[in-house]
Amino acid sequence: MGKIAFVFPGQGSQKVGMGQAIAETNESAKAIFDEADKRLEQSLSALIFEGSQEELTKTTNAQPALLTTAVALLQGLQEAGIKPDYTAGHSLGEYTALVASGVMTFSDAVYAVRKRGEFMEEAVPNGEGTMAAILGFDREQLMEVTESVTQAGNSVQLANLNCPGQIVISGTVQGVENASALAKEQGAKRVLPLQVSGPFHSELMKPAAEKFATVLKDIEIKNAQIPVIANVTAAPIEAREDIEQKLIEQLYSPVLWEDSIEKMIELGVDTFIEIGPGKVLSGLIRKINRDVKTFSVQDPESCQQTIDALKENYS
Repeated sequence: MGKIAFVFPGQGSQKVGMGQAIAETNESAKAIFDEADKRLEQSLSALIFEGSQEELTKTTNAQPALLTTAVALLQGLQEAGIKPDYTAGHSLGEYTALVASGVMTFSDAVYAVRKRGEFMEEAVPNGEGTMAAILGFDREQLMEVTESVTQAGNSVQLANLNCPGQIVISGTVQGVENASALAKEQGAKRVLPLQVSGPFHSELMKPAAEKFATVLKDIEIKNAQIPVIANVTAAPIEAREDIEQKLIEQLYSPVLWEDSIEKMIELGVDTFIEIGPGKVLSGLIRKINRDVKTFSVQDPESCQQTIDALKENYS
């Protein structure tokens, strides 16, 4: 029998109304939304269920909103006795993985990601940094491109290594534009500028990481009960000290998503359950390896379908 991994999406998957159905049908899920409202001292749940998409998409709102929704959806699987062998999350999603692995409480996690979002927005003045997706281009070749542009004076680096042929770069506006143009010259199929509020997962986020380190010092971080595959290393981490350090590094380091999925498959995972709005991660996983099974849990119906399928296959 193969192993199961729970994976959690990051920023960009947010949409108004996400999680509302599970909150209306599951008391444990509703309690998660109530806890978020209490810890953040605002009605985050009202913003998630009824707010404008523009307001929800702001980094300081999107990060706690996505975490809250994914943890609420997680309740249904946990109550059915579905347990993962590994957890992982894409960027922000790593915090949901940490909650699922018992590393930090949901209350502390939702506070931490709110502060994380604030520091990320403050790190680089609006309009000075950006990101772009480079499609159909070799990883090593793109790294050479970004290094040459950075050495020429415009900072840019690999930010998200999502799947074969899909890599996001991040840095100053000029750095990203120069690297994008150079990649196209050298054979990249497409360049897609991203609508983001900053150059996430780049060296420009180091000031945010320094501030965020002080927040983590005030949060109880425990050893992981279930190994978490870290974005920064694409390797399992369980020790409290390692986790804290990797969360700081994560802010300015690439998200090694393709490597993380390959590591879990190497460790025996053949079933990935994406928990949260959208199916972005499921799509990436299928591009990495078509032989594994993927499930998407976004609402009570898809949660029950996943539980039924797992009980049938793993009973």
